[in-house]
Amino acid sequence: MTNFTSKNEKLNQWVQEVSKMCTPDNIYWCNGTKEEYDKLMNLMVSTNSAIPLNKRKNSFLFRSTPSDVARVEDRTYISTEDQSEAGPTNNWLKPSELKATMKNLYNGCMKGRTMYVIPFSMGPIGSPLAKIGIEITDSPYVVCNMHIMTRVGTKVLEVLGKDGEFIPCLHSIGAPLEPGQKDVSWPCAPMEKKYISHFPAENLIWSYGSGYGGNALLGKKCLALRIASVMAKREGWMAEHMLILRLTSPEGRQYHIAAAFPSACGKTNLAMMQPTIPGWKCECVGDDISWMKVKSDGRLYAINPEAGFFGVAPGTSYNSNPMAMDSLKENCIFTNCALTDDGDIWWEGMDGAPPKHAIDWKGNDWSPDKKDVAAHANARFTAPAAQCPVICKDWENPEGVPIDIFVFGGRRASVVPLVHQAYNWDHGVFLGATAASETTAANIGSIGNLRRDPFAMKPFCGYNMGDYFQHWIDMGDRLGDKAPKIFYVNWFRKTESGRWLWPGFGDNSRALKWMCDRVDGKAGALETPIGFLPRISDINLEGLSISNDDILELLKVDSSLWKLEVQDIEAHFAQFGNRFPDRLKKQLEQLKSRLG
Repeated sequence: MTNFTSKNEKLNQWVQEVSKMCTPDNIYWCNGTKEEYDKLMNLMVSTNSAIPLNKRKNSFLFRSTPSDVARVEDRTYISTEDQSEAGPTNNWLKPSELKATMKNLYNGCMKGRTMYVIPFSMGPIGSPLAKIGIEITDSPYVVCNMHIMTRVGTKVLEVLGKDGEFIPCLHSIGAPLEPGQKDVSWPCAPMEKKYISHFPAENLIWSYGSGYGGNALLGKKCLALRIASVMAKREGWMAEHMLILRLTSPEGRQYHIAAAFPSACGKTNLAMMQPTIPGWKCECVGDDISWMKVKSDGRLYAINPEAGFFGVAPGTSYNSNPMAMDSLKENCIFTNCALTDDGDIWWEGMDGAPPKHAIDWKGNDWSPDKKDVAAHANARFTAPAAQCPVICKDWENPEGVPIDIFVFGGRRASVVPLVHQAYNWDHGVFLGATAASETTAANIGSIGNLRRDPFAMKPFCGYNMGDYFQHWIDMGDRLGDKAPKIFYVNWFRKTESGRWLWPGFGDNSRALKWMCDRVDGKAGALETPIGFLPRISDINLEGLSISNDDILELLKVDSSLWKLEVQDIEAHFAQFGNRFPDRLKKQLEQLKSRLG
């Protein structure tokens, strides 16, 4: 029984087509109200899917099955007619083959369940930078998470109107129910039947079999990055895996910074940083994704297309990210965290001593003497961005904020200095294209353990990455002298004995201040083979207990190590063949020449 239809005939027709294929017992059009959210959450409490948390108002804990705990990269596809369009960094299947396989899986997959139609806006509703999606799902967990992560409801349908464009997002957990069959607390399909599929030519997303995170919340990585990146190239804008922050100087000068880091490199921490330099203030515009368009003044303006934070819980604490912790006090969804005896959540790395007893993410008794972790390593929190104490007052400005600085970075124990600046836009694109992070604790100086993650977009670029690099170059040509300045950072340098050289967290504001001063022409720098580096006197170290030797090490460029780095970069670039931009080849040759 359907409760609603839209004025958009194309949408109504699509809903009917999906209903006919998936055969749900009911169809429900989501209106985005608090009453709707509460009703669905109460439904999941009654079926033992959701556990209310006594210590956090209107907050709930979910436990997934061990086979459904994270994004499944090897089951994620970019489906284009020609494999070269997807490129070497994506899994590829031909659309006709993939659709045939998935239609067979979708056939009757929502039997015994309700089909929810979720109208959602990525970005403030009505913003010229926003896009509308419609997610169809049979998971009330997905509906509630989408309520937090996006703008859901009838207002979206009003903006869509009779003939507006939307991105169709079809999702099913892939667990039909026969009459009288008892449901499980986390229904999903086996791994071999999971598919997260993108059809860029049609701006279409199909997901089957998983109920978790980016596999199921299709507004996030699927729409906001994989499909949006293709739309952005087509339409002349940028969809990037970047936090956005506003840094304000003591004089009131505002700088807007967009930064891209691979996972485990402190992205959310930086987005909500508490600067240690007196008088400087940081505000969060977004912690994960940035959509940017060139406006009439020739500058690049960015919005955070999301409405919430979907963050990794383990390691988040008042020590590492106090503003994130303060964002989690109420109205949150927690997934795969531990449950304490007094009705709160807990995870490894949280402040204070571990609980003497808890129920772990698998539902088993846990105590600190157990070998297994209490919370899964990818345990998550879903929190409304509006609850963040340092959320920027302009975070929902439909016009966006003007970007002054781009930052790339990675986790490197050696080789890469604390901070350096690109010589020009093309050199900055080269820095983004070579971004890398260490995935294991391998020997210092070794490059065998490096994972190249260009622009932190390797898992999220919806088309050939060689073409993506060219799009960045094209955007720079268009922006000209109004292009943001580009920098590269590494907070993770260590001594040979394994001691951290840089304190990180709020002290990262010292590197950001140098960037801001460079934008304003107020700070000096040294020319080095890899870019402009600050001198010790260029960085504000006031109040920081750090030795001169450590600072010298942090700002060192070892040409012999960089020559080894070049070899790895050459192998990385080779995979893109004739799609690789000539201007980046030139940048590599210039780097070799500068290294001697």
